[in-house]
Amino acid sequence: MGFTTDKIRTIAVAGHGQSGKTSLVEHLLYVSGLIDKAESVDSGKTVTDYSQEEIDRKISIYSTLVNLQKDDKLINIWDTPGASDFIGEVIAAFRSSEAALIVLDGRSGVQIETIKYWRDLDRRNKPRLVFANKMDEGRADFDNCIADVKKQFQVDVFPVSFPMGTGDDFKGVVDVLHGKAYKIEGGKEVETEIPAEYQDKYKEALEVLAGAAAEGDEELLVKFIDEGELSPEEISRGLTLAMADNRIVPLFAGSALNNSGLTSLLRFISEILPSPEGALERGVTKEGEEISIKLDPSAPLSAIVVKTSNDQFSGRLSYVKVITGTLSADSEVFNLREEKKERVGKIYKILGKKLSEVKEIAAGDVGVLVKLASTKTNDTLAASADAVPFVRLRTPEPIYSLAVSAIDKKNDDKVSEQLFRACEEDMTLSFAFNAETKQNVLSGMGDLHTSIVLDKVKKQSKVEIQTSIPRIAYRETIQRKSQAEYTHKKQSGGHGQFGRVVLAIEPLPRGEKYKFTNAVFGGAISKGYIPGVEKGVIEAMEKGVSAGYPVVDVAVTVLDGKEHPVDSSEMAFKIAARNAFKDAMRNAGPILLEPIMNLTVFVENSYLGDIMSDLSSRRGRILGQSSPASGIEEIRAQVPHKELLRYAIDLRSMTSGTGSFEMSFDHYDPISGKIADEIIAEAKAFMEEQEE
Repeated sequence: MGFTTDKIRTIAVAGHGQSGKTSLVEHLLYVSGLIDKAESVDSGKTVTDYSQEEIDRKISIYSTLVNLQKDDKLINIWDTPGASDFIGEVIAAFRSSEAALIVLDGRSGVQIETIKYWRDLDRRNKPRLVFANKMDEGRADFDNCIADVKKQFQVDVFPVSFPMGTGDDFKGVVDVLHGKAYKIEGGKEVETEIPAEYQDKYKEALEVLAGAAAEGDEELLVKFIDEGELSPEEISRGLTLAMADNRIVPLFAGSALNNSGLTSLLRFISEILPSPEGALERGVTKEGEEISIKLDPSAPLSAIVVKTSNDQFSGRLSYVKVITGTLSADSEVFNLREEKKERVGKIYKILGKKLSEVKEIAAGDVGVLVKLASTKTNDTLAASADAVPFVRLRTPEPIYSLAVSAIDKKNDDKVSEQLFRACEEDMTLSFAFNAETKQNVLSGMGDLHTSIVLDKVKKQSKVEIQTSIPRIAYRETIQRKSQAEYTHKKQSGGHGQFGRVVLAIEPLPRGEKYKFTNAVFGGAISKGYIPGVEKGVIEAMEKGVSAGYPVVDVAVTVLDGKEHPVDSSEMAFKIAARNAFKDAMRNAGPILLEPIMNLTVFVENSYLGDIMSDLSSRRGRILGQSSPASGIEEIRAQVPHKELLRYAIDLRSMTSGTGSFEMSFDHYDPISGKIADEIIAEAKAFMEEQEE
């Protein structure tokens, strides 16, 4: 059965690690009749945590798509990871969803990853629901969850369901919207009348919910102010309008493991969440201007690839969100990045790892295409080459790196091939050869992220891999003006080699890199040889004189020289200039420059003192501090890159796994003294090792 756009809902389930997201999705599938038994995460048999690495580690690593039917609606659900190392998976799920379901651990309320996901949803202006999970466990506190969300995010929260008791006294939930109670009997929700002791709380919650609905429509607001109440149909209509505009945050209570609260949640998603039709996606014109594109089933086909994965049986899987039109099986589409057509064979809906063939998917739906030859994540597929491509998915910069190589160098190509393939699947992962440091470097969002990738590559390639802390890409520069001359003279029978170069160098402001000036007068060096002089200078700057690092922020002026009518050549002048530059630099106070990174750290305020002290010990400079939410501190600093190579591991240790950070390059700063001496010694040792 095909679903039209108005019958489709897509939602991403997100939240802090261990809040119960995978269990919630598993039990939603169970109560919907799609699986016969809801498995536990520990069993390794859940629908969404099916990869071997997820089974082994008992955590979600990938965003996994499932779908179910409720009434006449198709509901696509993304189960996303909670660990910050896998933020790229969450962002892909957010991109392809019209709403998000934030899962809270009812005992802990809002936690650090919850805050980061909420901020990302704010940037997207995406509607969200909140599910307070684990109401059956000790210390669970629904009222505290409400207060915490209000306090942390400065939003009004409206309970659509609330618990009947908590901990050992938990009996089920009251569905405020439908005026029913759902008790747990035999592991299932059974609809009953609301018990007398919860009638007052229900009436109060219904009034609050009606007020929230009134916010969605001006006529409803007038009626609510005049009459103090709305009909059930008016409440539903108002909530749908308010959700579409992201004006309200509905809150639900329950216990996923007990199948409690799931009926209310599913009914709300089916009945209240707005259709994706009319939702806005961003495109970018040929002139680079961003424009809004409405999700429209009647327009020509356009779709975006939000995720790519490789299946050992089916090959490459491309997860596609259709934005306009309808995507049909056995059709041709145009890949705007590749500027060529792709053949679409079969189209699938997916339930974890189970593929089910469909004939087409409409605008607003997410499906899977297999074995597209050249299509990658972020590609736009369209009916014609004239379509506007969608804005690429923006993911954070990697924050943790490792130098990677096979123990047996003959297998380096095999390892590299596997890692490049991993980067196609994961936009927060990068792998490249660093020509400066002569290392293959794998970068990701943390040590957990990179270790999982490397473990997978080892198993697939059957190659032993060694890792090390990567070398830093330092720079060299000068502190003062200097001048030098060098004559290259060589006679070896026939034509010899001759070139004399006099040049001056001086420092440039940081970041200006390089400037070359020809100030030769009187034809001392013919114009035809000047390009050779500049090539020699550039070659010398590529290796430096102190530690073999590239030279930056230097102005070079060629003052004078001498040539021979027979023996001079461009090569001779290149060699002379290269040596003249090195001699001049040795007398110009050469120093090292180290990369300085912008660092933003998110920690609970109980760890603030330890983090500030640690940053100081890392030669960090604190730029500012703020509290994005109650109990959470955001620290902004600039820290030398050398001091952050293991920060992902160290921060996790200092904060018991709760802290996270973001990092990006800012500028280069001079470095001297003992630290510079150590770096120079290490660089020379590395160069000697490479020569061997």
